[in-house]
Amino acid sequence: MRWTVLDAALDSSGRGRGEERAPGALRAAGLLERLDARDGGAVDARIDDPRRDPATGLIGAAQVRRASSAIAAGVARVRATGERPLVLGGDCTILLGVFLDLPAGTGLWFLDGHVDFFDGRTSETGEGADMELSILTGHGPDLFGRALVDPAQVRLLGHRPPGDDPSRREAARVDPRVVRLPAAALRRRGAAAVGRELAADGVAPAWLHLDLDVLDPGALPAVTYPEPDGLDWDDLVALVGPLARSERLLGLSVADFNADEDPDGRHARRLVEVLSAALAS
Repeated sequence: MRWTVLDAALDSSGRGRGEERAPGALRAAGLLERLDARDGGAVDARIDDPRRDPATGLIGAAQVRRASSAIAAGVARVRATGERPLVLGGDCTILLGVFLDLPAGTGLWFLDGHVDFFDGRTSETGEGADMELSILTGHGPDLFGRALVDPAQVRLLGHRPPGDDPSRREAARVDPRVVRLPAAALRRRGAAAVGRELAADGVAPAWLHLDLDVLDPGALPAVTYPEPDGLDWDDLVALVGPLARSERLLGLSVADFNADEDPDGRHARRLVEVLSAALAS
């Protein structure tokens, strides 16, 4: 099944950080050519209101809803062609729009250096990327009148243990039905083995989300919120490869590449190489 690349340049800080320029940077680094992917264009997902909504605690809440609807329409358009969407963020808030389109019961393979389970009260930033997993599972601000993902269908992979009081409180909020495998445990079990197990576990369709801060900063420093002790590039290829080959996979979203931290484009080129290796089949 061929990939179609869809740009969703959403920066949930509302301040125009480098995540907005990530889709352009990855295209310039040759992503479409390396994947032999179709060009699905861009959706209007920009957030430029940095104020926290008093009702939800979320920055630019009305714009997040609008951007999510635009992303959902773009994903639906690609899926209607029979191809797999590859949604380029932006930050992790793009996942809200993705799941607005997906069938009920779709699972989530969630690769992230953080658990993203704050809400509008506990988040210090108010950014959607602090809380998209809690919103999706019905534990965050109610933006859509319903939960979009069954917590029991979430596999949270590659996060680091909490290192301060806010992150400990965040970790305590994670729904106990979410299956968690932090980076250290993932490495012990072997990334390739974990990927194969996930691909074979169940029959329901699934979406793969890749927040690039799942990688160690030594591998990829060009992210907004780096976390130490993450995966390396080989781990990522080994983990993503079996998931990309799975017939269950509906699509992929890539988030949190900060193009402002990559002035010469070398990290974008490396990322394109790794994605093309992981998605080659």
